[in-house]
Amino acid sequence: MIFGNYFRIAAFLLFTAVACPQVSSQPRLFVGPNEPLGRGVGIHPGRVAWIHSPGVASWDGETGLWVEDRWNDQAKADAMVREALVQLTGEKSAKKAWQALFSNFNKTRGRGAHGYREGEKIAIKLNMNNATGHRDTIELNSSPFVTLALLRSLVGDAGVRPSDITVCEPSRAITDSIYDKCHREFPGVAFVDNIGGDGRVKCEYYSDRIRYSADNGRLARGLAKCIVDADYLINSALLKTHKGPGVTLTAKNWYGATDINLQWRKNAHNNFSADKKHGKPGYKTFVDFIGHKDLGQKCLLYIIDGTYGSRDVNGKPNPKWQKPPFNGDWCCSIIASQDPLACDAVGMDMLIGEWPEFGSFNYCDEYLREAATIPAPVSGTKYDPEQDGKPLDGPLGLMEHWNNPQERKYTKLDLVYKKL
Repeated sequence: MIFGNYFRIAAFLLFTAVACPQVSSQPRLFVGPNEPLGRGVGIHPGRVAWIHSPGVASWDGETGLWVEDRWNDQAKADAMVREALVQLTGEKSAKKAWQALFSNFNKTRGRGAHGYREGEKIAIKLNMNNATGHRDTIELNSSPFVTLALLRSLVGDAGVRPSDITVCEPSRAITDSIYDKCHREFPGVAFVDNIGGDGRVKCEYYSDRIRYSADNGRLARGLAKCIVDADYLINSALLKTHKGPGVTLTAKNWYGATDINLQWRKNAHNNFSADKKHGKPGYKTFVDFIGHKDLGQKCLLYIIDGTYGSRDVNGKPNPKWQKPPFNGDWCCSIIASQDPLACDAVGMDMLIGEWPEFGSFNYCDEYLREAATIPAPVSGTKYDPEQDGKPLDGPLGLMEHWNNPQERKYTKLDLVYKKL
């Protein structure tokens, strides 16, 4: 009888384990699901276009390098960029989408509702954080295929002269896979990086250009001249987690526009991360990046390249994405928005949804909450990134977390998902 009870209990426990699997531990965040904050930015305020194209990335994880042509589909990358523009703006073609983006950008900045004008300069800020030399390695950096797709659309659809475009990574190196592929097709485009040589231009900086809203110690204050001198910026970030701040998306990508050292250990990272243990509110450097007149406030378009996407900030893309809609494939996605907070909120939700157990997600949304609640952020900070006596006086965008990773529903953030 006793043994029978044991067997019944064991069977019940086994059934429970199978039928009722344990829910992965969720990180602690400042903002709950479907609790929107701030005010949307863009033609369709708070809109984020998520383009998912399985097959755009197909590296087996072991053979050669992920940047090789055999593992990537350029035609799919081209289509993804153009479709992202169309879905973001609601226009019928990439050409009309670019016209709408430029017109909206200029109108909202009091420059008249005009489109792109010949001679205006555009700088594309890549994320080459894992590149300290020009030779390709297995490390995950900006995709050569997405970068070329963006150039093709800027030149072919928007009508921008190659000589008016700069592809830059002021803090790191632009690797051969990007330079060779893009320079071959667009020799007039300038490539600016931290080390120069091999066809790249060595970056120069304006000193003391970002002064921060709080004491940031020895954090870099110079800004790249190619960024400051541009009329429009495109922030082309990566979809990755990051030890410390939790995520590295478009906001952190601006850090690479400052005059930091090529060797990351020599750089300060003041006020990047939240108080992971207690959640005590505090000033966040990323808000100054988003609100600075020569960085976020000059950004025409935000892109998060998730063609691979990674749980690891360093090393090769790793691992593949297991949950729907990826189902054991690479992320094969591009996220695009005019709204810096909405863009990062979606990227953050995707990363947390896939890897909730990652150890640095706690309170990683603090910079979004701070930026969305200006002029009265929870930290009490008066954000004035130029220290010119003119503090930021309103939200820098709209942030919201989705309801759950399965349904991916928002109440105010306008997520448009398109599978190609």
